[in-house]
Amino acid sequence: MARDMTVFVDDDGKAYLFYSSEENPTMHVSLLTDDYLHTAGKFARIFVGRKMEAPAVFKHAGKYYVIASGCSAWEPNAARSAVADNIFGPWTELGNPCVGTDADKTFRSQSTFVLPVQGRPDTFIFMADRWKQWDLPDSRYVWLPLEFSADEKPVLKWHEHWSLNPITTTSQASVAETNNAVSKLQ
Repeated sequence: MARDMTVFVDDDGKAYLFYSSEENPTMHVSLLTDDYLHTAGKFARIFVGRKMEAPAVFKHAGKYYVIASGCSAWEPNAARSAVADNIFGPWTELGNPCVGTDADKTFRSQSTFVLPVQGRPDTFIFMADRWKQWDLPDSRYVWLPLEFSADEKPVLKWHEHWSLNPITTTSQASVAETNNAVSKLQ
């Protein structure tokens, strides 16, 4: 079984499919064919036994990063991050990149994608799903600026409002205080 997947396109145009597999305990990364329509036969089993899903993959400073989720059905859980020099591994887990209130629940959301901002080297937007299990059409997204610590670990902080001009934040209210608020890109 392959599920909960994403595609990452590297600087050289090669694409890789990341997906939960083996009934969820293990993630796989597979090289795709040049047209991105099929797997090319080269793959690696990564995060064996870690039960990770919702991979959001990106590249920063020549290294590959993933932010993912544990498998807890519709309940948010602490994000997990990892880094590798090679896309096939080995991957080194870095822990939860989220800090602050509700960090243990990834701000009540689940990773979905990390968007590199065009024209802004090393500027990324972390995107996450805020699922409403009993009303899926009313689910929302959370977009937050992705920062890096001095030792190049990804860091995610809740911001009620933020802007890309340059990346600035205001009103760093806690998620609990804002209850149903979703971070808004201004």
